[in-house]
Amino acid sequence: MAQRSRLSTGLCGVAGEYFVAAELSRRGYVASLTLRNTRGIDILASNTDATKSVGIQVKAIQGSGKEWMLNQKHENDIATNLFFVFIRLNDLLAPEYYIVPREEAAKYARDNHQRWLNTPGRQGQQHQDTPMRKFADPENKYLNRWELLGLD
Repeated sequence: MAQRSRLSTGLCGVAGEYFVAAELSRRGYVASLTLRNTRGIDILASNTDATKSVGIQVKAIQGSGKEWMLNQKHENDIATNLFFVFIRLNDLLAPEYYIVPREEAAKYARDNHQRWLNTPGRQGQQHQDTPMRKFADPENKYLNRWELLGLD
C-alpha cells in the first residue's frame, strides 16, 4: 500500500477542501472555495445554471480511522442547506467521501456524545463533559452519496 508521511492538521484540512472541490467539479458542479473567514462553510457548490446551491463544510482525516471531530456548536447550527463532506485522505490511495446533511451529522454527534457521557470511564468514573464531538459512519450509509446534495 502506498504511504507518505503524515500531514500537519492544517495541510490535511486544506488538502481535504481541494479534494472535495475537485470531486464536485469532476461531477459537473461549480465549486468555489470560500475565504477562511466564512463561518461554517468551506465550499459553495451549485449546479451549472446556478438554480440550486449548497454550502459544504469539509472535515478531513488521514490514515485508516473513520471518525471525524466536530464541536458542540455543530449541534445547534441553524444554517439551512448545509452539508458536511467528511473525507478520509487514505494515504496515497483514492480518498473516501462521506456526504452528510448537517442535521443528520449533528444528531449523530449529539446522540453519540450522550452515549459516551452515560458510559462509565475505564475505572468506572463518570466522563467529564467536553465540547468535542465525534462523527462516524460505521455502515457506510453516506459513502459517495453525492446525490444527497440535491444539485441535479
